[in-house]
Amino acid sequence: MIERPVMEFLLLVLVIALIGGMVVMSRQRAAAQRRELDDAKAEARRWVERLGGQVVNLIGTNEAAKQALADASERYTAAGSQMEQANTAAQCRLAMQTAMEGLYYVRAARVAMDMDPGPELPDLNGQRHAGSVTEERDVEVQGHNYTASPRPDNRTPHYYPGGMVAGRPVPQGWYSEPWWKPALVAGAWGVGTALLFGAMFSGMAGVAAAAAVSDMGGLDGVGDLAGASDMDSIGDIGTDFGGDMGGFDFGGSDFDF
Repeated sequence: MIERPVMEFLLLVLVIALIGGMVVMSRQRAAAQRRELDDAKAEARRWVERLGGQVVNLIGTNEAAKQALADASERYTAAGSQMEQANTAAQCRLAMQTAMEGLYYVRAARVAMDMDPGPELPDLNGQRHAGSVTEERDVEVQGHNYTASPRPDNRTPHYYPGGMVAGRPVPQGWYSEPWWKPALVAGAWGVGTALLFGAMFSGMAGVAAAAAVSDMGGLDGVGDLAGASDMDSIGDIGTDFGGDMGGFDFGGSDFDF
């Protein structure tokens, strides 16, 4: 029979061992999180710097290119601010996604100036599902005229790279005005804009079916419908833009995004 002092000593040793093990595991977890954060910051910074280089070096030669570069500059500022405040890997991935969106505007500016747009970029959140404008459309909604086109010109100087806005897919294309911006700010669509979707995209090949629905109230959550239709594009991105973007290294290209 083990004497009580010996048993108490063994219990003490066991408690110390358990505490020590927990301390070691906690330190290992913290170290792994620091490495993940450092890697995420480095990757996000790489994309932000690529965007900054394009914004500084490109000068728009027409209205569409100037507007696209202004939007790219806006994304560069936003991505830089997000990087400064990033304390988690998820926040770094958000900054990286913002920078990539800016690079889509840079590509649009190049197209508007008849330049090589450069290398392809990874899909943005919901972009593949939203589709693209494939034909020119002129519509009138509530007494206001709107135009959409797959190409930039004087009538359609505003570009959108495509994706989800306030739970609804907005196709990639060129537009007469940035009618999606109020929804980006407010996080919700107005009734008039819902009518615009139906008028502008109904029957157009290449756009998501949800984009052409004119009565948003008739759907039980357009965002759910959109998200369920293209998990390859959206995946687990959401606000946590996961995925390993390290494979997109354009260092050898003349258009080093």
